[in-house]
Amino acid sequence: MGVSTRVEGGAIPDNEGAVVSSRPQLTKRGATKRPPGALVPAAALPVASVAVDTGLPHLDRPFDYQVSEDLAALAQPGVRVRVRFSGRLVDGYVLARKDSSDHVGKLGYLDKVVSGERVLAPEIAALARAVADRYAGTLSDILRLAIPPRHAAVEKAGSAATSLVVDPNSATVLSTQNRGLSSLRTAAIGAPLAAFDAGGWDAYTAGKSYLQAVHERKPVRAVWQALPGEDWPLRIAEAVRACVSGGRGAVVVVPDARDLARLDAAMTDVLGAGAYMALAADLGPAERYRRFLAISRGEVSVAIGTRAAAFAPVRDVGLLVIFDDGDDLFAEQRAPYPHAREVLMLRSASSKAALLVGGFARTAEAQLLVESGWAHPIEASRIAIRAAGPRIEAAGDEYARGSDSAAAHARLSPAAFDAARTALAAGRPVLIQVPRRGYLPSLACSSCRRPARCRPCRGPLGIRHGSSVPACRWCGALAAPWSCPACAALSFRAVVTGSARTAEEIGRAFAGVKIVTSAGEEVQARVEAAPALVIATPGAEPVAEEGYGAALLLDGGALLARPDLRAAEETLRRWMAAATLVRPGSVGGRVVVGADSSLPTVQALIRWDPAGHAAAELAARRELGFPPAVAMAAVEGKPAGVAAFLEQLQLPEGAELLGPVELDYPFDTERALVRIPLNRHKQLAHALHVAAAARSARKDPDSAKSRMDPLLMF
Repeated sequence: MGVSTRVEGGAIPDNEGAVVSSRPQLTKRGATKRPPGALVPAAALPVASVAVDTGLPHLDRPFDYQVSEDLAALAQPGVRVRVRFSGRLVDGYVLARKDSSDHVGKLGYLDKVVSGERVLAPEIAALARAVADRYAGTLSDILRLAIPPRHAAVEKAGSAATSLVVDPNSATVLSTQNRGLSSLRTAAIGAPLAAFDAGGWDAYTAGKSYLQAVHERKPVRAVWQALPGEDWPLRIAEAVRACVSGGRGAVVVVPDARDLARLDAAMTDVLGAGAYMALAADLGPAERYRRFLAISRGEVSVAIGTRAAAFAPVRDVGLLVIFDDGDDLFAEQRAPYPHAREVLMLRSASSKAALLVGGFARTAEAQLLVESGWAHPIEASRIAIRAAGPRIEAAGDEYARGSDSAAAHARLSPAAFDAARTALAAGRPVLIQVPRRGYLPSLACSSCRRPARCRPCRGPLGIRHGSSVPACRWCGALAAPWSCPACAALSFRAVVTGSARTAEEIGRAFAGVKIVTSAGEEVQARVEAAPALVIATPGAEPVAEEGYGAALLLDGGALLARPDLRAAEETLRRWMAAATLVRPGSVGGRVVVGADSSLPTVQALIRWDPAGHAAAELAARRELGFPPAVAMAAVEGKPAGVAAFLEQLQLPEGAELLGPVELDYPFDTERALVRIPLNRHKQLAHALHVAAAARSARKDPDSAKSRMDPLLMF
């Protein structure tokens, strides 16, 4: 048997899984130290099951503690507590109260109830456990994502329903204002279901019936394909109104602050002031906690926000919405890296709530939901799509202007110039989408086209501005002089042109026209309906009043050539996000794509067929054995750590190990992939958790991290 470990307060397993009895804290004379309020026999005291924040995978389970008489009233399920664990005070949450414990031996006592505020609702506790199991993580990791840090002054002052007030030009939070409390849902609870207004959902097949089912509190699930140019915040607000008028709450998750600002305005117009609460990362700790408490206390029945809002403790939630689920901002950057879409799917299943996965494009994951029958599609007719969408053409298309000229495949083709000039002459702004910000972010040898790399760290070389020396984008080392290690050439060529260099080129081509740049830290939320050239990176495109006259999607080949499993899917998503900002083709709106028209992704954009593209993408991944057709996990770290983790990992039946292989970045790291049939996802997650727990119990020095559903695999 392994060496046992004793903690003060709970019971933990030794290295071989045997349970070790814990003891209350002992005084110097060996007597049991009892809290002052514990004036009754220990056997008569209630017991609290506590989720202790140990941060250790092998201790990822609840621990029982006795509750002294003076804490009995406060130590209710959901409150924050402090307990003595392994000789130190740590934080935790009370999960449940019970009369006795299954633990054999004496139990320790709760040291302190930090606050009587019940911040961990039973539904969120169960959801956090499910997410932790889904991603091979620990409950404490998920609770840190779900519950914001405590702010004592806010608890004492009480919460007030406030809403997001944003600068319409920058989408940054300026202030907050009191909006009162919601009465819409309160009036609906217990009342007969009344008729509701479907709004713009009449334009979609099954759109109105979906809202009717949501209104009637049915757990329907759908994948919504938004029309080009659709006012998606308004459509979401109408869906939320149908849910709230039926007597249940709603949670809406969007990628970033700009989208949240647009949704906030639409929710105010449709639901009215005080019917919802916006959760944003840039609110500050006090305001964020105040809003969290307002939701937790039931003062509002609707929560909107970015990815963390997926855990918002809305009571009796009836509708869960995520828009643009392909955006990588929905993937949490902290372990165990849950994706907001998967969190909402788990919550929909456990709470019997309706789910709406929306977007202009469609991911392979959303397509899998449709093909499996787990969700139903909500789409518009082809006639409606053609009427709403702009005219889309590829730069080298035989019908495009200048297709027979030598410049037909140039970065700015004759078709692109013509579309831009026509839109500017009509008094409309022109959107120019470029893949990367900066000047020349990627360089290659001018002779053999080999990517230019830094000699010390092997990082990519780039140029920050016109007069700068090429430098490494990883370590910052200058690369002057430089020679190609393959052919000894001494000069570079640009692989990708950034937004700053594009602004220079466009400025020379369209002299006297206003140029607006939206990229990096200078992201614009809106532009006026006046002639201007708006150069933006994907995701940073401003919304133009009355729409853009034209959009030029440059360097499409660079986007599609990225060594990424999701390159085609992500490229189409970025193109559609830009194209949907352009006016309909019936009033002159044009989109010119800088890529070969024969490519499937370009054809999907021209036809505006994201569902067909997603179906083909999913079929290809099934054939190749890649997610989401299979479940996959990555193990990454130093070579010794990866080797030790894989040695400990007991692969389930049907699992296949790929690698490990050396990574370019970070330096001296390896990655191994494990894939398994999709129906054995739980077994793989459990195996990863068991391996991590065993290494944690042994305190192995070589670190390696595992990740379910990795975004990057190459």
